[in-house]
Amino acid sequence: MKIKWSVLIVAAIALSFSKAALGQASGYHVVKSFRIKSAGRWDYIAVNPVTDNIYVSHTTQVNILNKNTGDSVGIIPNTDGVHGIAFAPEFKKGFTSNGKANTVTVFDINTNDVQGDIKTGENPDAIMYDPFSKKVYVCDGKSKDLTIIDPANNQVIKTVALGGKPETAVSDLAGKIYINIEDKNEIAVVNTKTSKVEKRWTIGKGQEPTGLAIDTKTKRLFAGCGNKLLVILNANSGQVVKELPIGEGCDGVVFDPELGYVFAANGDGTLTIALEKSANAISVIDNVPTKKGARTIALDEKAHLVFLPTADFGDPVAGEKRPPMIPGTFQVLVVRKRN
Repeated sequence: MKIKWSVLIVAAIALSFSKAALGQASGYHVVKSFRIKSAGRWDYIAVNPVTDNIYVSHTTQVNILNKNTGDSVGIIPNTDGVHGIAFAPEFKKGFTSNGKANTVTVFDINTNDVQGDIKTGENPDAIMYDPFSKKVYVCDGKSKDLTIIDPANNQVIKTVALGGKPETAVSDLAGKIYINIEDKNEIAVVNTKTSKVEKRWTIGKGQEPTGLAIDTKTKRLFAGCGNKLLVILNANSGQVVKELPIGEGCDGVVFDPELGYVFAANGDGTLTIALEKSANAISVIDNVPTKKGARTIALDEKAHLVFLPTADFGDPVAGEKRPPMIPGTFQVLVVRKRN
């Protein structure tokens, strides 16, 4: 009997360690949610690096919230079909990509006063500012190209054909822009000096890549894919380093350089967290319960907070891609580590 009990005790301890390894091992959990009363769908969310406020795309406007209290501190109006928000602190400007208007709205990064609009390609989606080249890059989903804007004068300086539907772009802060090409299952590499596509990399078993993040130190790319995979690639060679399981419906990936965490936001109501111990040692350590529809993500690197917009949904409707959103339920989930 003693031997059997010992075996059981050892097994129980092993099981507890196994659960700890994949059960809230990161310490992250949903701590609160911020309600936004106005109706309508959403896409990307971003944190203003100057004011620390949260910017949430929301149909025809961008809602601006205090990141600590969730209180409304303003809006960016007339952003029809808004997708993304980017900030260029050096120029004291912010930018929104307006998918239905085929424009980018320019606003003051401190006051949020609108300064004007810039014409882009068709259905501008993800948008980013690259501090290395000091340019704004806009992924035009329908026209399948990249609009490059000079934030100094708000002028389009070039449009680059991508040969496929761009989803998300990131910079290596050294002259390269990496772009997920969703309908080609590849990553396009754009040289910021020549503004030309110089490489195209397939992403292993990954399909329909959406979210994309980068570790500029280890030179690793993290591509969240529609077939429930997080594909890690070498940003120098394009070689697939690893393929990790994530939840369904991923649309956003971010990387916390201080903690070494990769976050994949999944529409099925989970937040997959992988730990990068080194360039080639990356593994999933957690799948944090969030809320159905929480598929896009923003990271506050200073406070290590994660923000996920979502809503409550009704029953699925035949022929519709997504179930109807219940009016008045739009919200932003706040996820952080336990104290």
